Amino acid sequence: MASNNFFMNRSSKTILLFFVIILCSSLQYFSVSSFEFEVGDTKGWIVPPANDSNIYNKWASEKRFQMDDTIHFKYGKDSVMLVTETEYKQCNSTHPIFFSNNGNTIFKFDRSGFFYFISGVSGHCERGQKMIIKVMAPEDDTPPSGGDNNPPSSSNAVLIMSSSVSKVVIQFVLLFVGSSVLLQ
Repeated sequence: MASNNFFMNRSSKTILLFFVIILCSSLQYFSVSSFEFEVGDTKGWIVPPANDSNIYNKWASEKRFQMDDTIHFKYGKDSVMLVTETEYKQCNSTHPIFFSNNGNTIFKFDRSGFFYFISGVSGHCERGQKMIIKVMAPEDDTPPSGGDNNPPSSSNAVLIMSSSVSKVVIQFVLLFVGSSVLLQ
């Protein structure tokens, strides 16, 4: 009877270890890989006040954008355009790469590099309704210029175990706990 109990107990521990290993190896599939940012936070995409015409570039410099992130533009009677750097500098909206005027635009970053956004309404870009966003390359770990090393705030994005270091630590802890149970 004692030998049966020994094997059943050992069998249960083996099954438990098996599930712990599967759980640890599958953690990589449960991480968030992209964020949605609200352009201008609560203000939205508006013509900035005369004394704060750099509001959108300041907002963007405080964020850390990566490929597959999205930005959400909320606005009234306006539009948003993605343009070239030259068109951005000239506030030229005649040949946009992307255009939307539905008041609720979501744009997804499909590559790293610079993205230049302007308002398509005459005079708005000249008054500061424009923005440059730098999307980080996957291997680029430098913080955004003028910003700090803090992750996006909860109002801007939900961060759930996004760093690979967190995943490795959690996997190690789970594997340690699972093997400790088996050795008892």
